[in-house]
Amino acid sequence: MEVKKIEYEDTKKWILNKHYAQRMPSISYAFGLFIDDKIEGVLTIGKPVSNGLCKNLCGEEYKDKIYELNRLVTNNNLPKNTLSYFVSHSLKMLAEEKLIIVSYADDGMGHHGYIYQATNWIYTGKTKKRTDKYTESGKHSRHYTNRNSTNHLRKVRFSKYRYVYFTDKRMRKTPEKYLNTKRYPVLKEYPKGNNDNYNFGYRKKDKIINKKTGDIFYQ
Repeated sequence: MEVKKIEYEDTKKWILNKHYAQRMPSISYAFGLFIDDKIEGVLTIGKPVSNGLCKNLCGEEYKDKIYELNRLVTNNNLPKNTLSYFVSHSLKMLAEEKLIIVSYADDGMGHHGYIYQATNWIYTGKTKKRTDKYTESGKHSRHYTNRNSTNHLRKVRFSKYRYVYFTDKRMRKTPEKYLNTKRYPVLKEYPKGNNDNYNFGYRKKDKIINKKTGDIFYQ
């Protein structure tokens, strides 16, 4: 079993065909899990969509060091503890970069973040459930021009469990010194519950609310 850096192109079939989001994120670092020289999974890290997160997590001084572990997908039926091996070795390969990495476990998919708990990430709480403007083209609402036709529709953004990891061992020993703990507290108790597995190739459907009628549909 071995973890190696891979190229952007090597991640595409895994992310687009096997991950439930089925869309490519920002990727600055990509790693592959190899067993007997065969790739069995990919992990990607990139800049977060939210500029506010970068500024607020640890302050202006560290905003350029904030990254997000945004995709983690492996084949099923791998040996026990393979996933934690994959994540921990990927993070070790980034020690020199001194990154501050955020990742989320999607409550809407029945995930609690057990892989982050097993690899000693800091749990900082749960994001709020909210709604975003719905765009029929799939574009981000900030870049969508035909808004009048969909103003009455809202897409539900489920709450997520948020985890943080410092690749710098020195920073990892005293996380409170760097985190904005008023907004991102260091919580000692990890969330627990039954995790749901998803089938490869399944795309997570968006929950849409029609404000005019109160109807709910999935797309």
